[in-house]
Amino acid sequence: MPDATAGRPAAYKRPLNYLLGAVFVVAGVMHFVAPRPFADVVPPEFPRPMALVYLSGVAEILLGLGVVVPRTRRLSAWGLIGLLTAVFPANISMAVRDVEVQGVPYEPADWMLWARLPLQGVLVLWAWWYTRPDGE
Repeated sequence: MPDATAGRPAAYKRPLNYLLGAVFVVAGVMHFVAPRPFADVVPPEFPRPMALVYLSGVAEILLGLGVVVPRTRRLSAWGLIGLLTAVFPANISMAVRDVEVQGVPYEPADWMLWARLPLQGVLVLWAWWYTRPDGE
C-alpha cells in the first residue's frame, strides 16, 4: 500500500524554493541598505570589510534570483552552499568575540549568537535540496 505522505516534501519543494530565493535576495539587499552591521561581523583578520559586505550582498542577490530560475537552480543552489560555507567563519567569530553590532535596535543575547550557527546548517540543507532532481 502506498504511503500517503511520500510525496509531501516534493509538494512543498517549489513554494519553498521561492521562499529560499526571497530570503537571500532580501538579505543581499540589506547588505547595501544597512552595510555597517554586516561589516561589524567580519573577522578582524579579513581586510576591507565593507568590500566583503558588498561582494557577499551581490552574491546573495544573484544566487537568490538564480535559485528560482529552473535553468540555473542547481548551480545557484551549489553557489549558496559555497557562500554559506564561506561566511560561516564570520558567524563563529561573531559568537566567540561577542560582537556588538552597530545599528541593531537590541543587543543580541549570547545564546542567539551561538544559536545562529546551527541555523547555517539548516540553510545549507535547504539549498542542497535544490541541487537534487525535482523528484527527490
